[in-house]
Amino acid sequence: MFLTYKREMIFFVFIIFFIILDRFFKSLAMNFLAVPFNLLGNFFSFSFSGNYNIAFSLPITGIFLNFIIILIILGLVYNLLYNYKNRKKPDAFLLLMVIMGAISNLVDRLKYGFVIDYFDLKYFTVFNLADMMIVLGAAGLAYRVFVNKKQLR
Repeated sequence: MFLTYKREMIFFVFIIFFIILDRFFKSLAMNFLAVPFNLLGNFFSFSFSGNYNIAFSLPITGIFLNFIIILIILGLVYNLLYNYKNRKKPDAFLLLMVIMGAISNLVDRLKYGFVIDYFDLKYFTVFNLADMMIVLGAAGLAYRVFVNKKQLR
């Protein structure tokens, strides 16, 4: 078996840790940061940015966006439970990363009307740890699908 109980708990604690860290950074950025704080010169900084749009600042906002996000999260939760029940635990934990990141950003949307982003990568975007969890979880799932298709050939 790929994931033992001990490994499952480590992955779960890892995900919870990053969600707590994301919420802490969001609170710090929104409540205590008046000016950007450079982490790597002018290239990478910690700052507050309210993102009213969806990922990559695509202009989709409002109650419609919240409704779509909730439906997607519910679909992902169903998929997570299906994968966990059918012993596809690596897929389930990658889905859990995506779900928890999406929920953290959804909490911001419902509470403030925007997502709090705080890592500013010059010439690219402003993002947060929840965004990173969503992207890494989705990339991991895409990789697993690609590897499984290659193995079936």
